[in-house]
Amino acid sequence: MRYSVSHKQQTREKLLHSSAALAKKEGFASVGVDGLMKAIGLSGGAFYSHFSSKDELFSSIIERELSHSLERLSVGDVQSRERLDRCLKFYLSMAHVEQAESGCVLPSMGVEIARSDVAVRQQAQTWICRLQADWARTLESDSLAWAILSQCVGALVVARMMVDPQVQAQVLSSSYKELSQRIADK
Repeated sequence: MRYSVSHKQQTREKLLHSSAALAKKEGFASVGVDGLMKAIGLSGGAFYSHFSSKDELFSSIIERELSHSLERLSVGDVQSRERLDRCLKFYLSMAHVEQAESGCVLPSMGVEIARSDVAVRQQAQTWICRLQADWARTLESDSLAWAILSQCVGALVVARMMVDPQVQAQVLSSSYKELSQRIADK
């Protein structure tokens, strides 16, 4: 049976969404093609009608996830420090710690991106630099934008490593407090 182009696109989107969630929760390298396809109710063989390789899927996930992060975290308006503050609160939240599968790809898969080929790393760099440039315009500081971006990702990684929810919350609130103060002082 031949499927329509829209059906194939919908299946590809489901595969990207499901694969990203699994990869952020369990690590991309640890999930096989069969497991990725099973999550959306298809056989492993159907994978290759959507992607030529697992590496191509990884690259597509990174592009999709970072473009979504840019949409969610972009400040846009140069005068919008309030929006940046809301982004920080959202990012440095217990919900973000507890729901890795629906959050930012960088804390979950940053190491896998760093170990990827140059094309994937270049793609990640492009999206990350767009976000940094957006924040830098708002903050009027390239270095502060890099520091905030790096501290946010790092704080989430550290919080997720902790077992005790109180310690996790302390990592997040301390980071938010220090970043907010740094922004206010600017």
